[in-house]
Amino acid sequence: MKQLILGFLCVVNTLIALAAQVDTLAVPSAAMKKTVPTVVVLPNGYKNAQQNFPVMYLLHGAGGNYRNWITRVPHIQQLADEYKMIIVCPDGAVTSWYFDSPVDSSMRYETFVAKELPEYIDQQFKTIQQREGRVITGLSMGGHGALFLGFRHANTFSGAGSMSGALHVTVIRQGYGVEKILGDTAINRDYWNNWSVLNAIEKKPAESLSILIDCGVEDRVLPMNRAVHEKMQKLKIDHEYTERPGNHDWKYWSNAIDFQVHYFSKHFERMLKPQKKN
Repeated sequence: MKQLILGFLCVVNTLIALAAQVDTLAVPSAAMKKTVPTVVVLPNGYKNAQQNFPVMYLLHGAGGNYRNWITRVPHIQQLADEYKMIIVCPDGAVTSWYFDSPVDSSMRYETFVAKELPEYIDQQFKTIQQREGRVITGLSMGGHGALFLGFRHANTFSGAGSMSGALHVTVIRQGYGVEKILGDTAINRDYWNNWSVLNAIEKKPAESLSILIDCGVEDRVLPMNRAVHEKMQKLKIDHEYTERPGNHDWKYWSNAIDFQVHYFSKHFERMLKPQKKN
């Protein structure tokens, strides 16, 4: 009997822990003339809530899809509940690198993620519809995408993060689809150079960004992350940078997302804190 009760309580606790609502949407993209599958995680109590919620846009890596985060790291539902935020995971077409391709007009994922998607989410859900209530982060290719879009669209996002980011696409010339998106390395040399996060950060936006970068010490992309960190220091770009034990895998990202959500939750608290009247 005691074991039966304990088992029942475990089931109840699991249901409570995963009380967030998970929806899968087909988000229209006028730029690409198609719909893009997107997972939206709504915190517990969202339906009857009177307040609007901040949003974290969470990007997947190369070879992945919009379901990766919710299937590989289901506790993002608990994070949405605990920190009272909406988490949005769009599809990045396996290896779009979240660029508007100069050689393939059907691949306009910068426009989609930075413009069309936030507009759609704001129309459909109870969101804070100012940049102060939006951040973007991701893993690997998604880490590059988040920092790339964060710097280029700081009027949309007030924060940008990266987990194990592949932050220097200039050296990723085979096997990860960059060449299909950016084209010939000689003809489109400026794209390869200027759109790599390592160089894109040189164009600092007028608006300030809250930036968090982390990477595992056994990760093959660690040198890229260190290079971006060092360059941000030289350029005097405020950011948080962390190296922790771990490799380029879901074990690391399952842990890293906790730190990202906590960091950006504190960011939302600062940005959205009511201004005191004199």
